[in-house]
Amino acid sequence: MKELDPLVLLAVFQEMLGPQLWLLILLAVTGLAGFAALVLRERKIYSRRLVAAELFGLLGGGVALVMMAQFSVSGFSDAGGPIDWLLIGLVYGIGMIGSTILVYAVMGWMGLMRTPAQPTS
Repeated sequence: MKELDPLVLLAVFQEMLGPQLWLLILLAVTGLAGFAALVLRERKIYSRRLVAAELFGLLGGGVALVMMAQFSVSGFSDAGGPIDWLLIGLVYGIGMIGSTILVYAVMGWMGLMRTPAQPTS
């Protein structure tokens, strides 16, 4: 394969993940749109909410690894070469970042972890 064709990648991911691919794509697009709309509405990022979302992101990376093991034919014991371990790390990282963005957006739209304004003297 000399060229990188997005349709080939889509077909490979469809074969690997099955119908869950479309659910994950919908979840990612919804999370990104919710995050972008929230940041545009609030015009800043609240640090307390971000730290809490990052803690959930650590769990989200683990969930991504479990999903990878469930959906694919091979398991973690089949990882032999460096590219296999790199892919496992990428799956964890993408799951962590995606779940952090999603949790931050959900918490923001629910009004959680907003730092109150400091009174001016």
